This record gives sequence, structure tokens and C-alpha cells, in this order.
Amino acid sequence: MNGADPGRWSAVAEGWAQLWGGFAEPAWDAVLAAAGAGRGTRVLDVGCGAGDLLVHLAGRGAAAAGIDPAPGMVAYARARLPGADIRLGTADHLPWPDAVFDLAVSVNALQFAEDTLAALAELTRVTVPGGHVAVANWAEGSRNDLTVIEDAVARADGEEPWPDGDLRLPGGLEELLHDGGLTPVAAGIAEVPWRAADDDTLVRGVLLGEEPATVAAMAPTVITAARPFRTPDGGYRLVNAFRYAVGRTTR
Repeated sequence: MNGADPGRWSAVAEGWAQLWGGFAEPAWDAVLAAAGAGRGTRVLDVGCGAGDLLVHLAGRGAAAAGIDPAPGMVAYARARLPGADIRLGTADHLPWPDAVFDLAVSVNALQFAEDTLAALAELTRVTVPGGHVAVANWAEGSRNDLTVIEDAVARADGEEPWPDGDLRLPGGLEELLHDGGLTPVAAGIAEVPWRAADDDTLVRGVLLGEEPATVAAMAPTVITAARPFRTPDGGYRLVNAFRYAVGRTTR
């Protein structure tokens, strides 16, 4: 699914929350620990999707706000967190004044901005002096079991697998923060396993957002490629990794 297409993300908001919602929690916790975020911390989640991180933050007592370009995602997040400040918009034009958050974070979203540095500048602008800006996304494909399945699907469809983007590679996120004028304070890799209870859940998760005909045609490819990750109970466990980096604002 095209990661930059708000319409397609809108259509899969509920499915995303059900199938993938909390899988990035180890990366969230690494970022929050590095930024010292806890009860009362004002956090902005840029690219908040279905509100999964916002729910997580609310459970920790943080004062969380979110923004996403997909109307369906925003509606779903608002339904989960009535009264929360969740807005429709993009990372490069954040509709908040300067210096209102202690932490601005973007998980698997900033890479879809038209201008990544301009978007990072917006995250920095809305963060208080001495506050933190954090970015996290998938690590390079070789660290992700999911890549094995996605590459098999691409080849079955007559396409070449997508190469890793710069932000997925070692040092990419740290370089981005440095170029954005931030002082890096932490960076690392978090293991983010994803589990599917059965073949149907596996196929729906991997092919989320695809047309029914495509799902039916590609299901055997997905199941075959996932065979090494099958568990004794008939489910699947895919071990993946997110890279993260946290910087401190210097203004």
C-alpha cells in the first residue's frame, strides 16, 4: 500500500488498529524513555494514524495531541480518545503555535513528508527550548522478517522490491536530526515482533489495503513466504526492527 496516500490509509483505519496497532510499542517506549516523557509531559504525535501511540501515552498520564493527513485515521483516533486534541493536517504545516510541546514524535511517518527537513523544522518549532524531537521508522530490510514476505509479493507481481531509504539505514536518523539543528541525545534499534494468529490474519495484515482480487491472488505467495516464521500453534511470529533517534532542541 502506498504509504503517502491519505485516502488509502483512511480506508484501512480500523484494520490497521486491529492488525498492527500496538506492534511498535517497544520503539515507543525507547523513545519516551530517552526523552524522559511521563505523567504530564506534553507530547505531539505527528502522523498519529489510528491513535495507537496516543492511547499508549494517555495510559502513561501524558498530555497527548496528534495530527494525521488521513481523515479516516483522524476520525478513528478521535473516537478512541474523545476530547483529545487530534487534528487533520500534514507534518510540514503543524497548526500549533511555537513552543507548546515537551516532545514531538513521528513514528513511521516523517519519511512520507514532501520535504523531510521542512517537516522536522515544524516538529522543532512546536517544541519548547530544551525539549525533545524524536523520529522512528522501520530499520533496513535485512533486519525485518516482514521484508521476506513483501519481497516475495513484489516479485510475484512482476516488480522489484523497494530499496531501503536513507532513514532506514544506520546513522540516517541521527544525520537527519543533526541537519535539522538538533542535538542527538539517543539512538538505537528496537525489536518489534508482529504476530498473526492464523493464515487469514497473516494475509489480511500483509496485504492490508489491497483489492479483494489482489488479496485472493497473492494469499498463497504470502503463506508460502511466511512458512519459516510459523509457530507450533499454527500462527506466525515475524521479528522486525525499528530505528529511532531522539534530539534536543537547542534554541
